[in-house]
Amino acid sequence: MPPTNDQPRDRNVPPRNTVREARASSRPKAFWWVLGVIAFIGVAALAYVVRKPKSRSAEVREVADTTNAGPAQGYVIGKVDAPVKILEYADFECPSCAGFATVTEPDVRTRIINAGLANLTYYDFPLTQHRNTVAASNAAACADEQGKFWQMHDRLFQAQDEWNGEATDVPKPFFRRYASEIGVPDLAKWESCYDSRKYQSRINANLADGLRRGVNSTPTFVIGNKMYPGMRSYDEMKGLVDSIAKSATSPVATGGAATPAPKK
Repeated sequence: MPPTNDQPRDRNVPPRNTVREARASSRPKAFWWVLGVIAFIGVAALAYVVRKPKSRSAEVREVADTTNAGPAQGYVIGKVDAPVKILEYADFECPSCAGFATVTEPDVRTRIINAGLANLTYYDFPLTQHRNTVAASNAAACADEQGKFWQMHDRLFQAQDEWNGEATDVPKPFFRRYASEIGVPDLAKWESCYDSRKYQSRINANLADGLRRGVNSTPTFVIGNKMYPGMRSYDEMKGLVDSIAKSATSPVATGGAATPAPKK
């Protein structure tokens, strides 16, 4: 028999061509796995781009400057000489403020304010996380210039879900429609006022006043020199007003920091 160069084969080691076939068969699986990973990364990147917040216009997001704010000037409803003063620090884009304005405040106005038991002064307290709130405060201030603040106040809170920062980047068309709906006499004048941000300094001053008092959430009420953060029911408001009215000195909310009310 002719000599051979083949060495004795270990039965536990597969033939070389078998190894090559195994490696070749594993390549398509690896290829598809890598391709799947790349596709997944691509989809994730696309989702991030789609969900990434769009840039906001200057009209939409502003931070009120309280550095050189002058004296606060709120918006009063009720008898000027009412025995009890209620101060409200609120944000037009705040859901809890909208809840108070649309659910509780109608009863407060009818049964407390209109009855002459107290008056209510609204102060702007725009929170930086609310993109359109400063613009809303400007819209209301320009409506006040034509005697329509409280009508605009009510309309802004009633329709908060259609103009807030989550719903739109450009709230002005909504505000202009509200100004028309509530009967602002001169819409061109209102629009000029709004575009120029004529009352921005007033908004800044109102915010600064709240900060001096220690307000850090909305709505916050100051009644009888005590601070009451959060929504209040009609019964709570009526109880506080009655308690202060019965006091011999009838303390009223004046300048300076208010004393926080005891937590329940």
